[in-house]
Amino acid sequence: MLLASSASEIGLLLTPQSDATNLPLTDRLISEHREAEGTDPSPGNIASWNNSIPVVIDQLLKCGRGEVQVLIEFSLPHTDSAVDVVLCGQRPGTGTPSYVALELKQVRHATVHPECPTVVDLGYGAYKPHPVRQIQRYCEYMTRYLPPLRESDDCLTGAAFLHNARDEHVSALFDLPETQHGTLYTLDDLDLFRRMLTSCFTEGSGSETSRALIEAKRDPLRKVTDIARQRSVTGGGLALLDEQQVAFDLILRHVEREVLNGDSERKRVFIFRGGPGSGKSAVALEMQRELGLRCCLAVLASGSHAYTETLRETLLNTARQGEVSRKRAAGLKMYRYFNSFQDAEPDSEEVIICDEAHRMRRSSTDRWTTQENREEDRPQVDELLTAAKIPIFLLDDHQSIRPDEVGNAAYLREYAESQGCKVTVTELERTFRAGGSRRYQRWVQQLLGFTDLDSAAWKPDGRMQLLVADSPKDLEEFARERHLEGATARITAGYCWPWSNPKDGALVPDVQIGDWHRPWNVKPQHHVPDAPPASLWATNRRGIDQIGCVYTAQTFEYDWNAVIIGPDLLWRDGRFKVDRSASKDPAFRGAPDDIVRRCILNAYHVLLTRGVVGTVVYSPDARTQSALRRLIPGTISRQQIPGSPTRPLTAEGAAVPPSYRRLRQ
Repeated sequence: MLLASSASEIGLLLTPQSDATNLPLTDRLISEHREAEGTDPSPGNIASWNNSIPVVIDQLLKCGRGEVQVLIEFSLPHTDSAVDVVLCGQRPGTGTPSYVALELKQVRHATVHPECPTVVDLGYGAYKPHPVRQIQRYCEYMTRYLPPLRESDDCLTGAAFLHNARDEHVSALFDLPETQHGTLYTLDDLDLFRRMLTSCFTEGSGSETSRALIEAKRDPLRKVTDIARQRSVTGGGLALLDEQQVAFDLILRHVEREVLNGDSERKRVFIFRGGPGSGKSAVALEMQRELGLRCCLAVLASGSHAYTETLRETLLNTARQGEVSRKRAAGLKMYRYFNSFQDAEPDSEEVIICDEAHRMRRSSTDRWTTQENREEDRPQVDELLTAAKIPIFLLDDHQSIRPDEVGNAAYLREYAESQGCKVTVTELERTFRAGGSRRYQRWVQQLLGFTDLDSAAWKPDGRMQLLVADSPKDLEEFARERHLEGATARITAGYCWPWSNPKDGALVPDVQIGDWHRPWNVKPQHHVPDAPPASLWATNRRGIDQIGCVYTAQTFEYDWNAVIIGPDLLWRDGRFKVDRSASKDPAFRGAPDDIVRRCILNAYHVLLTRGVVGTVVYSPDARTQSALRRLIPGTISRQQIPGSPTRPLTAEGAAVPPSYRRLRQ
């Protein structure tokens, strides 16, 4: 959020200054944005602050609601999305808290997508969510994570305000049914807009209501397994936002036409590309859930053993008495691997949702492949394109972690188009991890050399907590404390130590740094008492007792993320350099240096981006550790508490986000 103030106070900032390009309000918001995000606001945001917010303030003042509190660019929990304006006050008659969320548009014309009524072109030359659908989803998302908005059914109202548009020029937008969380107002509806404001707010102050919302304890982010577990529960799905909603609605319409209604056209391929925490897996699960409700079986395929087995186990755990066999069979059918479609008949599956598509291999050939099929060496992507009537791929171009993994948007698009398919690529630009910190995502990519910019010191943004531990012991103790407080926490490391088979029914403490040593997570196909199997390491609370590798951490997230940067990644001459000789990953044997370098950097990109609340790092290499201390101001230190014999670890030297404070209360 950039600003919280009463309508009357904001009104004083709306008087244009001579020779000034922007209003005083806009200049203040630009400054706040730079401080919060570390970047300049977009021209669209600046135009909205100059032109749209004054209209809202003017309407509030005209109907005598100057004491209503106005929250500008109100951040949605756990993500970088924001509501343009949230108004806070008291409801007439009852005096109970009342909130209005507003999506502001400066457009004058609008056309609806010919295939989907919830997708529109507002004159930008690109399709966006219908403004009413957009604010409805924002309200749904806010209600899910902010308890004050659930105190009564009429607590929150949502509206899309097209203050420059006439009804006749956006008439098609009125065809979408309106709800309490989504009503459309235009320039012709100013009287109705003011009537809505007076029905939602008294003339009294909204300061207490505003404070309650700002300081509310936000519910934890729903993780991938939460969504999978609640797939059949009303309201258990995902509230899709912005470009997620556009692509999702277009796919559903296409499925209805192509699969359910039997219309035929050339095969259409959908590709979702997004960074860590952009909601790819959540979108995949929500898509599978929604298609299932429409009687369309969608298979969710992946190249990740941990991900697939976790989903199967999650489904099995929902089985009631007498349902175990049926649930197990359903899990095997619903959640499959990329190499499961080698012998599939053309178009035998209605929809295949390929999550983690960056892990797609050149071919499905392995040591069990017959000589006849081995000679054919068919591309794995061809097997999936052939088997599915509608193939959907979700991927991150920087998460391929083995030499034979070739999944990226360019490769998939080129191959699909060579087979005569029509391809749609959607960029998932939101982040639902790292406290919604886009700055952190950019910082990690800059640190690993994925951009042309030199690495810079981390600047705390109040969303993500980044810390350096002085030793692996301190890193582990800090993670365990967060675990005991009820947060999810895991320790991972680069694959720089041997990974032994269990001995005498116990794990071997292979990860050794000085006198500190801990075991890796259990190897696949092995069982060790009191330790979760490899596929469940990231989701089973006993996973805190082992060190995870990239293969068990990928896809998943946890509140606190502790990462040991191994000697395969060293800071030298002002940047990170890869030392492949330090890697113990057998997948790299015989692979070219440039491929190994890419895989190791991508592996650390995965490891450093698992945290929802915070990340703690440590390197056993002295020069690398010294560089981390220079780049990261936050550290873990021991604090002496009067009268206490112990010195607990605390986070020092960086702004601690509210989520961390709550976990310690």
